[in-house]
Amino acid sequence: MTVRQAGTSSADDAPPELQERFDDTIARDQRIEPRDWMPDGYRKTLIRQVAQHAHSEIIGMQPEGEWITRAPSLRRKAILFAKVQDEAGHGLYLYSAAETLGADRADLTERLLEGRQKYSSIFNYPTLSFADVGVIGWFVDGAAICNQVPLCRSSYGPYARAMVRICKEESFHQRQGYELLMTMMRGTDAQREMVQDAVNRWWWPSLMMFGPPDDASPNSAQSMAWKIKRHSNDELRQRFVDMTVPQAEKLGVTLPDSELRWNEERGRHDFGTPDWAELKRVISGDGPCNAERMERRRAAHEEGAWVREAAAAHAAKQAARTKKGAAA
Repeated sequence: MTVRQAGTSSADDAPPELQERFDDTIARDQRIEPRDWMPDGYRKTLIRQVAQHAHSEIIGMQPEGEWITRAPSLRRKAILFAKVQDEAGHGLYLYSAAETLGADRADLTERLLEGRQKYSSIFNYPTLSFADVGVIGWFVDGAAICNQVPLCRSSYGPYARAMVRICKEESFHQRQGYELLMTMMRGTDAQREMVQDAVNRWWWPSLMMFGPPDDASPNSAQSMAWKIKRHSNDELRQRFVDMTVPQAEKLGVTLPDSELRWNEERGRHDFGTPDWAELKRVISGDGPCNAERMERRRAAHEEGAWVREAAAAHAAKQAARTKKGAAA
């Protein structure tokens, strides 16, 4: 994978004035753009983060995509179809952002398929009922909003600008999910039980979406120093809990945490500790759906090879025509 472009170098051999200019740009809360000099560590950190984000959007099409053909109405089918299509678009925006850093999209995909890059742990859990579609919108997209809205102020320009549109669409997805759950909670006892069961299964994995606790997160401190991200994992997790509790009360469901309560002194909610050993297992490939998700992603990549080959051949043909026309 290409991680260095012309005019870039590591911090050790870079002219001091380039490092000073970079540091000053970060300190003044301004944007680093693709043509600007940046330390190799900054570039590599961004490629890792943006690639993982892009992979997550593409893999994230699978859990809800399984319900497109089984949606209970044409309206729900159309909503779900549009959402899954949005997620594909998010992945493409993000792969494009990674390419501005010198990464190669095909190489990033190969790294994912070979297990050398990761995607969000949340997408390794099964969707057992249609209520899961609503809870994913409420919890998973809600957590994404907490995490990604600050990324609109990321120090890297293309990433920050991509996040503006992504966050607008994620906000709409979260509202769609919550509206679905409100509809089900006004339905039958069986539907209400279905919603509560989905809430019970998705709550803790959603809290794990923000990553390990701050004292066990190897990349958080440096990413915050570079202003790639603006808040720590634990800060974002707390924000999500505080946002979700009143929504759960309005919906009429119980969040599955016996330690969840309002702390008057802190002005925040206290809550239990996620199973970090489970997070580690899932990230390492031992989640309920890891193998299934990767097999489907691998099959889609292989089945789409002819499309990529045809597009490359067409591009080469067009370039040849342009060159011939210019020479004439």
